[in-house]
Amino acid sequence: MTSASSRENNSKAANIVWHEASVDRQARSNQRGHRSVILWFTGLSGSGKSTLANAVNADLFNRGLATYVLDGDNIRHGLCKDLGFSDLDREENIRRIGEVAKLFLDAGVIVLTAFVSPFKRDREKARSLVDKEDFLEIYCAADLSICEERDPKGLYLKARAGEIKDFTGISSPYEEPVDPELKLDSGSLAIEECVDIVIGHLVAKEIIPNS
Repeated sequence: MTSASSRENNSKAANIVWHEASVDRQARSNQRGHRSVILWFTGLSGSGKSTLANAVNADLFNRGLATYVLDGDNIRHGLCKDLGFSDLDREENIRRIGEVAKLFLDAGVIVLTAFVSPFKRDREKARSLVDKEDFLEIYCAADLSICEERDPKGLYLKARAGEIKDFTGISSPYEEPVDPELKLDSGSLAIEECVDIVIGHLVAKEIIPNS
């Protein structure tokens, strides 16, 4: 039997038709001289996701490329401020980010997302929204002990003290990527080394020019 919520959702979508833009993604790529792509940085809190995403973004920007960073904390100040950290809310958070990243992709922008995104199924849903070559999962694989030692926001201390529920790595699981496009030991590699690896991968895949 179809639920009331499902019927409502189907009704909402019944009269919606996709409107094709007058300028498509390929035209934007041709103008800018590079492909658009989603760089999906995932890892534990304190693993260096945001730091690396922003460092890669700065490098790409200095090359004159069109980029934008979607950061987990920043998104929760606006688009996802109504969500908590339950499994269902985490799922909805990543669903929204996936859809926003897809729009940036169509706009011809290299979009870098920095989210814990702890569940494999949610990352796969985000990946499934676009073509295979348009989604690069970058796993910042710093050990939990290193992330706790860094603890830049003091969140691990609060989680260990029971002040934060459903905290990934402590009271909520993190499902490691099985076959990411890149796996970086962000706990031991210098940020510059990590940036070079990411940039080298983008050049090798002919997403950006070798300049």
